[in-house]
Amino acid sequence: MNPTSTIDLTARPEEIRPRPNLDRQTLEPRALKSGFLTGLTWLAAVLAAVPLFSVIYMLLIQGGSRLFGSDVVEVLTGLPPAGFEMGGGIGPAILGTLVMVGIASAISIPLGILASIYLGVLEPKSRLASTSRFLAKVLTGFPSILAGVFVYAVLVIRFGYSAMAGGVALAVLMLPTVVLAAEEAMAQVPQRMKDAAYGMGCTQTQVILKVVLPTALPGILTGVMLAIAGAAGESAPLLFTALFSNYYISELAEPTASLSILIYNFSGMPFENQIELAWTASLALVLIVLMFNILARIVGRSKV
Repeated sequence: MNPTSTIDLTARPEEIRPRPNLDRQTLEPRALKSGFLTGLTWLAAVLAAVPLFSVIYMLLIQGGSRLFGSDVVEVLTGLPPAGFEMGGGIGPAILGTLVMVGIASAISIPLGILASIYLGVLEPKSRLASTSRFLAKVLTGFPSILAGVFVYAVLVIRFGYSAMAGGVALAVLMLPTVVLAAEEAMAQVPQRMKDAAYGMGCTQTQVILKVVLPTALPGILTGVMLAIAGAAGESAPLLFTALFSNYYISELAEPTASLSILIYNFSGMPFENQIELAWTASLALVLIVLMFNILARIVGRSKV
């Protein structure tokens, strides 16, 4: 620097160095590219949502009159009608669906969480863990009808059609989703939290129960809700395991109604009343699945 040069210390910073223009330039190439890609993304999202909203609109038009009409109590609690009878309801199908999904949840959730603890915490890099993780990923794409055929060969041939067999078939489909979601949630637990617990003298069991599971609980519950939502809409495995019934379930060892099978049966009937009930059952099933998906999003955003 020239020793004879002087700097005006009273000058403002913007007078010493001109401030760059940070305003968005509409015709700038990067801005044009960003706007084009943003518009393309919105267009793809709208096109993807068209089938969803069209189906929901059609269900509301066809089945909303019965589900939200004056005979809603009969529709939700009444027995399915015979061919030439009018009225009736989908009560046994709703109860049967909830019972079989409950059985599937009671089987798959504890087993899935225990398996995910082994895969994500105890032995995450072992050969058994790698094999189990691979098989769980394969099962996520397992055709649901094959799960019904498997349970049919194992249980139905020996004990007959029942709600228990239907619940086992749904549990086979739910298990890989629960395992993979719970394992991923446990893998997101910071290692420093576990190291701090070990440093305080906690055992491995205490670390799992007091640190890993509470921290990973939102992710675990998200996977559970998504698995339940998927199981509630299954129909193929229930054809081979639970069959159908026009009456309310009285014991777990008997054929049981479900919403998906009621839709399958009534949609092919030549009677207008049964067809209307099929639309109504479709709307009820969509609302149940939608409720579980919304719960999964809410739980996934929460923090414990």
